[in-house]
Amino acid sequence: MTDSISVWLLSLLLLALAAAWPNVGLWAQWKRSLAQRDRRLFEDALKHFITWEHRSQAATPESLAGALALSQRRTLDLIVRMETRGLVRSDTGALTLTPEGERWALHVVRAHRLWETYLSDDAGMPMERVHRAAEIAEHQLSAENLDQLDAHLGHPESDPHGDPIPTVEGAVKPLDAVALTEWPQGEPARVVHIEDEPDVIFRQIVAAGLRPGSTIRILENSPQRLVVSDGSAEHRLAHVVAANIQVAEAQRATRPTGTRRLSELRAGEAAEVFELDVSCRGFSRRRLLDLGMTPQARVEVALDNPFGDPRGFRVRGTTIALRKQQADKVWIKTQKVSHDPESAAEVTHA
Repeated sequence: MTDSISVWLLSLLLLALAAAWPNVGLWAQWKRSLAQRDRRLFEDALKHFITWEHRSQAATPESLAGALALSQRRTLDLIVRMETRGLVRSDTGALTLTPEGERWALHVVRAHRLWETYLSDDAGMPMERVHRAAEIAEHQLSAENLDQLDAHLGHPESDPHGDPIPTVEGAVKPLDAVALTEWPQGEPARVVHIEDEPDVIFRQIVAAGLRPGSTIRILENSPQRLVVSDGSAEHRLAHVVAANIQVAEAQRATRPTGTRRLSELRAGEAAEVFELDVSCRGFSRRRLLDLGMTPQARVEVALDNPFGDPRGFRVRGTTIALRKQQADKVWIKTQKVSHDPESAAEVTHA
């Protein structure tokens, strides 16, 4: 009986030690979990406030409750705690950020948009998945992490959706654009920004192949739909979908006559690289440059694929394999040069 009591007491002691052990015990882990949960809640609220301020609107307790799916009691408790921390102030029912609250909110927005850019440009994640993934990562990145990520990405000005990325000083470039539904029919427009919410509408835009940087033209604007062309295909968009696409005046073409995409180069032709498309960013851009796709580099078709993809191109003495999607990012000027029959022994895949 005494031995059983001793074992029982020893078990309780070990359990207490496991719970109370500094930094790694159950109690410490529980406290960290609560702190992380509070941080996510605060930062999600700060993002809501700054989003409404950028729309020239003031957030309210009702708008905050709807955005975070909180009860009225929890919303009021959150507002009181944020006021106590000096992050937000309330004035006649409207909620506005303090300078400290705005600084923290811009950090979260910068983290979200830089991480979206990394996932899209470097990791190659589909656009329809980057937003949700960034929603998680944005709460885990320190200011030092963001500075390193910003430098790695080459200090991009906007994320894959076209949202401006705040600088380290907190400056945000204004989005000078209007909804596609407000654009005059027949006039060329450049897609500047695509709203990523609601998700069902965003997926329709992505499925149509429309991206920031695309040049489009409205062919038809009826009460039922908009028909737009991107130069190679026509897309039929409901007005509620088109309203989530912001456009601006199309940039004048700077490419000379005779310039075309590398994917259009035929066997037996030779060309020189003119430039990489503006939509080619991050890792994809660096990879093509590393493969020799630099201005004035001579390029020709080395291996044609009966199935279409990928194709082999000879550039700077090496044969590389590119998919059509990659070759579309390279603009070329055709040369009148005889085909070099020599083939490279090495084939590099992009």
